[in-house]
Formats: sequence, C-alpha cells, structure tokens
Amino acid sequence: MKKAKAFAVKDFALLQVAMEEDATDAGGSSAVENEEAKKASSYRYWVRSEMTGAAPAPLPRKLTEREMVVGNGKPLPLGSLWNQAGTWEEKSLNSWAWKRIKDLLQGVEPVEFEDGKAQVVEVSSCSGDATLVTVRQKKRVGYSFEIDMKVKMEVSTDEGLKKDVEGTMKVPEACYGELDDLQLEISITQSQIADAVQRSRVTQALVASFLPAIRCKLEQFETELKER
Repeated sequence: MKKAKAFAVKDFALLQVAMEEDATDAGGSSAVENEEAKKASSYRYWVRSEMTGAAPAPLPRKLTEREMVVGNGKPLPLGSLWNQAGTWEEKSLNSWAWKRIKDLLQGVEPVEFEDGKAQVVEVSSCSGDATLVTVRQKKRVGYSFEIDMKVKMEVSTDEGLKKDVEGTMKVPEACYGELDDLQLEISITQSQIADAVQRSRVTQALVASFLPAIRCKLEQFETELKER
C-alpha cells in the first residue's frame, strides 16, 4: 500500500512538471507573437520596411544668402545682397561693354560705293563708361563712348586701276538713348588718295554707308545692356 502511494505521488509530480513546461512554452510563443505584432504596428518599423531600397536621404547643405532671401518669401533685390533696401548703388559694366562693342562693330558688313568698296578691319579703341545704377529697386543703365576704327578700302583710280587704301573712322560720342544724333568722322590722308575731289567723295560715301550700320549695332548693344 505504501509502495503504491509512493508511485502515485511521483506520477503526480511528473505530471505537474510537464504542465509547467507546456505553460512556459505557450507563454514564450505568446510573448514572441506579441512582440512581432507590436513591431508590425510600429510606424518606425513600417517606414524602415517600406523605404528599403529607396534612394538615400539627402545630405544637409548650408543655404546661400540668396536662397535664404527667397526662402523668407521676399523678392530678390535688384542690386547687391547687402543693398536689399534698394538705395543708390552704381556698378561699372566697362569690361563687358568694351569687349561687346568691339565684337559688334567688327561684325559690320563690308560696303560698296561708286569708287570702290570698304570694310572695318579693327576697332582700335573704345573709351568711356557703361554703368548700371540701382535706385529704390529700379534699374537704370547708361553709357558714353568714343570709338575709333580702322577701315581698309579698294578704290578705283582715274586710270582705271584698283588701289588699296587705309583710313580711320571715329564715333566722337555714342550715348545711351541718343543714337539718332550719332556722328561718324572719316579720315583719309592725301597720301592715300591724292585727288581732293575723289577723297571727299569717298569720305561722304563711307559716312552714308557705314553710319546706319554702326547705329544698328549700337542699338543692339543698348538692348543687351538693358537686359543685364
């Protein structure tokens, strides 16, 4: 009887241990499932899983002063960033203007006249100033130049021969908005054309032919200057 009772107690203890192990396994599985469910519902977990393979996030970059002005919703100042109030500011455009005028005038087409033909071969000098002035957020441009050019001609002589002749052309004053008053001075030495009558005739022909073309080029220059 005592022996049977001992076996019963032992079986009960084994049964209790087994039940505890099952409970532990069940609890562990439940904890794992709860953790997975928590991860799946997490916004960070969702973002990481959705963004896998996407482009890397942009690196931070310091904004320039001009970008910060735009970001604040303010219009860009016409002048320098330090002059956002738009008070008086004057900027020289000489370097650009001199080069541009030379390029334009050297592109003037050759002309033909009664005694021969001629072309501009060089803009030898361009002196003066071109400026951009900003006043109260309004832009104003202006220029005043004296321009010298070299011209080569092929002129017919009284003997019916062709003679190469060199001369100069001068624009004494080219000013913004005053191109209707533009003047052109021609210089041809007596050694180049000995006959005074022919020299005068060639001079007048060069003015009549080149002046409109030069005025047209300077009008183009004014248009480009206003866009700067």
